[in-house]
Amino acid sequence: MLRSGMDNPPRVGACWADKPMPHEPAANRYANPALYQRCGRSGLKLPRLSLGLWHNFGDDVKQENARALVLRAFDLGITHFDLANNYGPPPGAAERNFGRILHADLAAHRDELIISSKAGYLMWDGPYGEWGTRKYVLASLDQSLTRLGLDYVDIFYSHRPDPNTPLEETMGALTHAVRSGKALYVGLSNYNPEQTAAAAKLLREAGTPCLIHQPKYHMFDRWVEHGLLDVLTREGIGCIPFCPLAQGLLTSRYLNGIPADSRAGHDPRFLKPEDITEQRVGLIRRLNDLAQQRGQSLAQMALAWVLRSPAITTALIGASRVSQIEENLGALKNLAFSQEELAAIDRILAG
Repeated sequence: MLRSGMDNPPRVGACWADKPMPHEPAANRYANPALYQRCGRSGLKLPRLSLGLWHNFGDDVKQENARALVLRAFDLGITHFDLANNYGPPPGAAERNFGRILHADLAAHRDELIISSKAGYLMWDGPYGEWGTRKYVLASLDQSLTRLGLDYVDIFYSHRPDPNTPLEETMGALTHAVRSGKALYVGLSNYNPEQTAAAAKLLREAGTPCLIHQPKYHMFDRWVEHGLLDVLTREGIGCIPFCPLAQGLLTSRYLNGIPADSRAGHDPRFLKPEDITEQRVGLIRRLNDLAQQRGQSLAQMALAWVLRSPAITTALIGASRVSQIEENLGALKNLAFSQEELAAIDRILAG
């Protein structure tokens, strides 16, 4: 449910002060039922591509552009919007800004949306401001709900395993979140195969089975293929990889150097210029040639490649422009790979 009042009203003088009329979603947004896939052994369906609000929904971006991204995604049938307590900058900003969009434009459509958040990374000072204690996890969830202006989130994650807190305590906090009505489902992120299996057992025994796991996965980082996907399949847990485009490396952005307006060019926190070596660019160009032979952009082929596994429910895309969302959804027009194509990709990645 949406809360009746927002704890963070529009800022005077910001673009929100002249609030536009609520958005009227496209009538044909559900015209393609093949866009949705069941998540693990649950009854919940998620779109094959979900919109992540990690980079482009903080206070450092134009809020009218953030609004355009969310509304265009929904018009195209993307119903899942993924957040975390620390997304910004500053931490918490993405939830607050998305909450404003939700209340201004999509309040009447809350029950059509899957909204997720997470707790695990640093949010406030002191010994209780991060990781996986019951105190931190549940306090963080309450803060997230306040920023979002919601009574519950659809999916609530443990964002990372805590090496110093018993797993039983962290999973107990997730279970409490569901039983208290503040979350409908729970998930894990960044847990290795052994941790995932142990957490899934605890959650299943508590009556709040793990719905989904969110790991990093792309062509250059295939660690999930070494055990995690097997655990998820065995446990009936869905999978939603983040960074499927390797922070933009698996797009056309870096085929001819580092553009000044690219992530590596102006915000090297997550993609550093030194990571874009000539050898890496050579591999990307060869992958791009193969994508063109398939009638796809490199980004579309990279997304299709991640989605090729039956264990993958959906992939998280990020976007700074509406056109990127539209291009990425084009990947769904060709998800099939021949054995020859998969072998060629493996050869390219092997250098």
